[in-house]
Amino acid sequence: MKITTTRRSAIAQDLIADMAAGTTNPNPVMEIYTGTIPAMGGTISDTLLATLTLTATVGTESGGVITFDTITDDSSADATGDAGWCRVLDRDGGEAVYFTISDTSGSGEIKFNSASIVAGTPVAVSSLTVTVGGA
Repeated sequence: MKITTTRRSAIAQDLIADMAAGTTNPNPVMEIYTGTIPAMGGTISDTLLATLTLTATVGTESGGVITFDTITDDSSADATGDAGWCRVLDRDGGEAVYFTISDTSGSGEIKFNSASIVAGTPVAVSSLTVTVGGA
């Protein structure tokens, strides 16, 4: 599929608004899980590895590219495993979006230097951009 830059920008802006929605909590969060990305809204049986905190506004958009603001580390991972996917929960805890994860040699939408996470160690994302669709 190919999408015009105008449409890509609109979709990216909608995604940012969905991730930043809500008022219950001060910030949305990104939960990182093992396994394969499931259907949205279903039961999650994968292991939660880490939870990182996004800014209240999440990030900015330009030309269909979402550039996330600074992401707060999880200082102590919950479990050991290989990251396979993550979801972003809005400020009310509602699911906004799922992304696949891989190491830099994989095909994940979000690439980590290493997808291996060890319980009790910090999990950090130094920068994150996500491109919507293609032209």
